[in-house]
Amino acid sequence: MKEFDVENWNRKAQYQFFKTYADPFFNITANLEVANLYKYCKQHHLSFSLACLYVALKSANDITEFKLRFKNDKIYLFDNVNIGATVLNDDLTFSFCDFEFQKTMSEFDIKGKIVLENHKNGIVFNVQDNNLGIIHCSTIPWVSFTGFKHARKGNEGLQGIPKLVFGKLFTENEIQKIPFSVEVHHALMDGYHVGLLYKKIQQFIDELI
Repeated sequence: MKEFDVENWNRKAQYQFFKTYADPFFNITANLEVANLYKYCKQHHLSFSLACLYVALKSANDITEFKLRFKNDKIYLFDNVNIGATVLNDDLTFSFCDFEFQKTMSEFDIKGKIVLENHKNGIVFNVQDNNLGIIHCSTIPWVSFTGFKHARKGNEGLQGIPKLVFGKLFTENEIQKIPFSVEVHHALMDGYHVGLLYKKIQQFIDELI
C-alpha cells in the first residue's frame, strides 16, 4: 500500500467534486454471459461460485481505480486487493469469509475450498471493518435481479471499498447469464472504470479454454 499521487491524477477534478458527497456511491447492474465459465468449471472440477469470485477479483486487480482506498483523508493504492464474500450457513443465516488473491483460478479454487472447509468447522460472523485492501462481495442465488441497493452504516464513504453482488444463474436465448451488480465510490472512479471491469470479466470468461 502506498499513498496515491492525487495532484497528478487525470481525475483530480472529479475526485474533488465527488469526495464530499453525502452519498458518493453509484451502482451499475448488468448481466454477464457465463456459459463458458460454467463449462470450464465442470471440465476442471472447479467450484462455479469460487470461479465467479476469482474472475471478478482478477479483473478488478487489473484496474488501478478498483485498488484505491481512503485512509485518514488521503488516497492509497494497494498492489493487490482480496475479496470478502458472504457464505450461506446451514441455518440460512450468513457469515463472511475472506479469500486472498491468487495468480490462477485453480490456485484460488484450492485455497478457497480450504477457507470454506475451515469455516464449516467453526462459524464466525467476522466483519473486518479496518481491512481496506479488500472488495466486498455477496451472492443472491435466488433472484435474477436487475438492480441492487446495499445496506450502509454511513461511514463507508471514508473508505471507498467497492461492493459486488452476483445473482441467480439463468438462461436467456439459450445463453447462460448471471446478474452482476457493481457499486463504487464516485470520487475514486467513474462509469468508464465500471464498464472496463465488465469488459475485462467478460473477456476473461470468453477466452477460457
